Amino acid sequence: MDNINTNKTTLCPSARPEIADSVVFGLITGTVTEPSVAYLKQPIPVTDELMAKASPVTPTEIFRTAAACAAKGCQHFDSKDCRLAVQIVEKLPAVTEKLPPCSIRRDCRWWQQEGKAACMRCPQVITDNYNPSELIHQVGTPKAN
Repeated sequence: MDNINTNKTTLCPSARPEIADSVVFGLITGTVTEPSVAYLKQPIPVTDELMAKASPVTPTEIFRTAAACAAKGCQHFDSKDCRLAVQIVEKLPAVTEKLPPCSIRRDCRWWQQEGKAACMRCPQVITDNYNPSELIHQVGTPKAN
């Protein structure tokens, strides 16, 4: 399990689990109105068996997954930066006072780009949030390049 998908790969911490070589690095906890991410000590490879265990909900309702950053292939990328990370740092309040114990940090696009400020907001980011606040909805909506 060492070095799962982390050998010199920049990881998107909000990737879809269907992407090749994706890993689960957190579990969604908290409430419907205030979800939070509980970080795993080690990332777990996404498998068909793991995704089946998520049923009847979607995997991204209960897992935070990471995969290789798609860069220019992503709707949030502006040819240089991840605009989602920028929006998260600019608009969301910090939800922790210390760095969460994240197993993908050294390879994380958000960490590399925005540093500690992104990490302090990351626990409130849910990939498929079907009950987002207006602010979360605004932050997650891709901006036209």
